[in-house]
Amino acid sequence: MPQPTAIRRALALRLAAHGVPPLPLRAGKLPFGNCPACTGNACGGRPNMKTPGTCACPHPCHGWAAATTDPHTLTSPPWASAWHRAAAVAYHPGGAGVTVVDLDNPAAVAWARETLPATRTVPTTRGEHWIYQGVMRSANAVRDGVDIKSTMAYARWLGPGTGTMTALPDVVRALAVREPSTARPAPQAVTVPALPGSGECRHRTPAYLERGIAMAEQRITDARAGVHATVYRTFLAVLSAHGRCGCLTDAHIERLFTAAQAKGESARHCTDAWTNALTTLGL
Repeated sequence: MPQPTAIRRALALRLAAHGVPPLPLRAGKLPFGNCPACTGNACGGRPNMKTPGTCACPHPCHGWAAATTDPHTLTSPPWASAWHRAAAVAYHPGGAGVTVVDLDNPAAVAWARETLPATRTVPTTRGEHWIYQGVMRSANAVRDGVDIKSTMAYARWLGPGTGTMTALPDVVRALAVREPSTARPAPQAVTVPALPGSGECRHRTPAYLERGIAMAEQRITDARAGVHATVYRTFLAVLSAHGRCGCLTDAHIERLFTAAQAKGESARHCTDAWTNALTTLGL
């Protein structure tokens, strides 16, 4: 029977052959630490890190940045030692051209099923990975139980999953957008720019829209900290899903503004956040 070391190394080579850059994880789902020569990033870092470096270290140093599709590196003696001690195999989603929406609990999975376009899914210990084609900035805790793993991040390999992978949607990109530090000027009244579209949702049912608005209201209501950012991100997510088809009515928008003002937001901030979201999405 093959030993775990051989199984993990063989899996890594299969992933690399399909353009998915793997790396070993030690116990606790953590990458291996840097070798003494790379401690404190003294080597300059890997070339695929945020700031291109000069690291030529043969060890799997620098976390996600060590992930590679080079079979010679993956089977080299320094990596063989890491595979021998590894507890799991991970990969760099951004390097594979994908984004992983990591749903860490049943509530997060339920939210995704109501809110996000269907795509390839992989079951995890506590939830699911939803995998989309395309890359974006990684971000943790974009909402309760939801992390985004794409560029400059790693994810455990838990199998190929099921379903057809779809293109990375705006509603996922919007989750990682931070609220602008300075809001654009806007009138005090609770008025918002008109939305484009026919007034008819071409890709969702009215029931879907109603659930989406209700969940957006609840997300704002449940915010315990960072209410400004929560309001902005919620507006952005709603507009990402429905801003282009024109199905949002004044009544829907008023419900969102009412929920935000119940949390202490001013009418002006609501209008600024809505306008900023429109501008971010080019609407």
